[in-house]
Amino acid sequence: MAKKKDTEKPAESTEDVKKEKVNEPTPLEQAQALAEDYKRKWYSVSAEYDNYRKRNAAAVSKAYAEGAAEALLKLLPVADNFSYALDSASDEKTKAGIDKVIKSFNTILASLGFEEITVNAGDAFDETVMEAVFNYPCEEGVEPNTVKQVLKKGYKTKEGKVVRFAQVAVNG
Repeated sequence: MAKKKDTEKPAESTEDVKKEKVNEPTPLEQAQALAEDYKRKWYSVSAEYDNYRKRNAAAVSKAYAEGAAEALLKLLPVADNFSYALDSASDEKTKAGIDKVIKSFNTILASLGFEEITVNAGDAFDETVMEAVFNYPCEEGVEPNTVKQVLKKGYKTKEGKVVRFAQVAVNG
């Protein structure tokens, strides 16, 4: 009689083979698991793309706003000069012409989303929208920290971000 080698495995019973097959996923279950995995990946990529699109739109909007504000800052000295010219004009026709130019400039600013900061002599000084350029000694009967004179107009966006602070002279 031939001896069995120690390395040989005993023959598996049919019950063991059936148990192994029960634990193996069927082709349908494999396909469903694969489909679920693809679905999860698709949701992930879709959400990532949506976030990218929102970030990109916000960046473009911010860049546009910053570019418009920079262009406005370069044009404001011209508007200031028109205001000075209006104050020093002697005849009414010249004043009317300069006033039309100023009004059209303000209309363009409004269409771009900018507005003038309203400051008048006698207003309380507000450091959030004003810059004190001169400080005069406080006269008798005048409240301290009030605007004595507006030197340059200030401008802000419609959202409230100051593009240029109003330059004013203040009573001490």
